[in-house]
Amino acid sequence: MNRTPHIILPALLCSVTPFVYANTLSDESSIEQITVEASPTANKLPVGTFDSPISNLEYDPRVDLQSRNMAEAQADVTIRGGIFENTGFRVGSATLLDPQSGHYFAEIPIAPQMLSGPAVLTGADNALYGMNSSVGTVSFGWKPIITGGSVSLGTGTNDFNLQSIHAAKNTQFDSSAGYTLGFEGEYSHSQSDGTIDNGDHDFSRASARVQLASENSQTDLFFGSQDKFFGWPNLYTPFGVNETEDLETRLWMLNHKQNYADNSNFEVSAYYRTHDDHYIYSRENPSAFEAFHKSEVKSFGLSGRHAQSDALAINYSAQFIDDSIESTTLENNFTSRKYYKLSILPQYTIAQKNQQLTFRLGAAYDDTNRDDAEVSAIGDITLNTQNSDGTAQTLYLSYAQASQVAGYTAIGGSDSGGLFRSNYNLERETTSNLELGLLLEEQSWQLNSAIFYRKDNNLTDWTFNFDSTSARFANPVDIDTAGVEFLATKHFDTAKLIASYTYLHKSENYGAADIDASFYALNFPDHRLTLGAVYNPTDILEFRIDNEWRTQHKNSLRNGNDNALFTQLTLKITPPQLSNLFITLAADNLWDESFEEIPGTPGRGEQYTLSATYSW
Repeated sequence: MNRTPHIILPALLCSVTPFVYANTLSDESSIEQITVEASPTANKLPVGTFDSPISNLEYDPRVDLQSRNMAEAQADVTIRGGIFENTGFRVGSATLLDPQSGHYFAEIPIAPQMLSGPAVLTGADNALYGMNSSVGTVSFGWKPIITGGSVSLGTGTNDFNLQSIHAAKNTQFDSSAGYTLGFEGEYSHSQSDGTIDNGDHDFSRASARVQLASENSQTDLFFGSQDKFFGWPNLYTPFGVNETEDLETRLWMLNHKQNYADNSNFEVSAYYRTHDDHYIYSRENPSAFEAFHKSEVKSFGLSGRHAQSDALAINYSAQFIDDSIESTTLENNFTSRKYYKLSILPQYTIAQKNQQLTFRLGAAYDDTNRDDAEVSAIGDITLNTQNSDGTAQTLYLSYAQASQVAGYTAIGGSDSGGLFRSNYNLERETTSNLELGLLLEEQSWQLNSAIFYRKDNNLTDWTFNFDSTSARFANPVDIDTAGVEFLATKHFDTAKLIASYTYLHKSENYGAADIDASFYALNFPDHRLTLGAVYNPTDILEFRIDNEWRTQHKNSLRNGNDNALFTQLTLKITPPQLSNLFITLAADNLWDESFEEIPGTPGRGEQYTLSATYSW
């Protein structure tokens, strides 16, 4: 039987958010849980490189991934029509921040085999657990280490090659106390000439961790290193230039999660992250313009749930981040900042027969040493019904506020010229989100739906003026966004179908007349459909397909059509004569769609690969 990631709905209803219901503190918590099979995509692995924590999010209906070159090269992950800097990436209890720009939030040098998730947090959950991410958070947890491993080799069109090895060992450490000691390591490398001219890449990642675990606790010590070089025409500018980036990311993290008493737990995370970026505007003429950035981030995070009784519990989260940057393009008057956040969300549950009614009401406090503080309200009401035949319904209404501050490129560079023009007048961004959602769970199918309305004030967007020599301007904008989301999953004996529909509508006010186009805030699909399927006709063959169709909001910078159809198709062959070996044939962008996911930036081309994996 195929294994798909679980969506976890705690019976005590710690939260409900569209498309994912997650207790991110512990997959093995003593909290009673209902587990629903509802993976949002059919494919799990990318086609053009080794897998990363964000792989295949472009087919995930919960998010809109806007890539340059490919998702694993440079990915802007947006949620519900926000922009890349509105989306946070959380591992354990800590948000991985990059002070230069949200373009690098998704640089996560962790092997996906080590992580659970991704859980997409919006509304009240994002306001509770997110940090400097006003719309949504993609959250990951640390998996228990299980003895095993795999090695993969791949080749493909465009001179593609892939090598990857992963191994893990878990042993009994203290039998009397029930502790186990685990070791896990991974190395991956890929390179190719790219799916279009000047779209080459050369990636490598090494990651390792040590884990001490017991029935009620898990401690992980991790180190990861990732080096990436890639090129792409019009990578960040719309001037017809072949640009390149060379990135080096290092991450050290210590994480501990603990269950205690009845239905109570906490998780503590601390990390140190460095990120080096060497950007070249023109690979044919590197001296024309190049930029060097080196960022450093230290962070501590704590989150948990303390149950006072069967009816009353307190959810909480706290984070501290200290960052700094050295840059050849910033004005050196804004190169460090300290961030503070504290969230408290008490909940009260009324249980009667087969129903639970849960009320949550609390607040979050955000502050930095450079910006004004903000207090945000968080609240929701959830009604969960568990029927005797195993079916369930969940109805919720939530209202949540959140806030964040702009990155250094937006606020710390030159405000008078250059390729990327900053704005010294940018203020704290605030968001208010109201939503109503319904989840229906039957024996073989699930329907997840939501309708929401969000107000973003002083959102930092990057805009373009056709009469200017600058590629981008940082400008504040007030935007009202209304949206509808549906996700349905149906299981058959030998197949699974996944379908979704999303509608977005925006009303914006920039307060300025010299804006001809928006790169991000107004780069969204008015309508978006996804359709995925997994089919196992025999034990030897497995077919996986993901499709995405969209009609994008019109943008003056976009070349070509505003409609797009993307398809990823995979055939997995498991020869019975060769134990523990499988062969994969995969294709991405099957129709050679040239749609510009970022306005003015060429879309990716076709990629076909052949790979073999041996596991033990």
